[in-house]
Amino acid sequence: MDHIDELLASRGLRLTRQRRQLAGLLFRGGDRHVTAEMLAREARQSGIRVSLATVYNTLHQFTRVDLLRRINVDSARTWFDTNTTVHHHFFNTGSLELTDIPEDRVSVDVLPAPPDGTTIDHVDVVIRVIPR
Repeated sequence: MDHIDELLASRGLRLTRQRRQLAGLLFRGGDRHVTAEMLAREARQSGIRVSLATVYNTLHQFTRVDLLRRINVDSARTWFDTNTTVHHHFFNTGSLELTDIPEDRVSVDVLPAPPDGTTIDHVDVVIRVIPR
């Protein structure tokens, strides 16, 4: 849990019990894609008592301090990615799974000019796939 405490503290987050427990689930190894509902279910299965509202709040707090990246796949659910580097995704509409695509494997040659007074921050590509 020490590395979790250091991670949270380095982003200016208070080390609350629930925040530490949820971070422990999220960052226990490897890149992950989760929804709030998935993380809440995993927390319950791990014996962590936390409301869905707290899970949502925590995921959004982690996103604001760049611990997570928010991925909008559709209007029904928001995914959160522990891999905050620039990359893209396949979304399997059958299994509801996200899979990373390295940034250099997708080419977007022409982008429209952004509206006046704005600049392009980044481009997220989500390629929807279906099972055969």
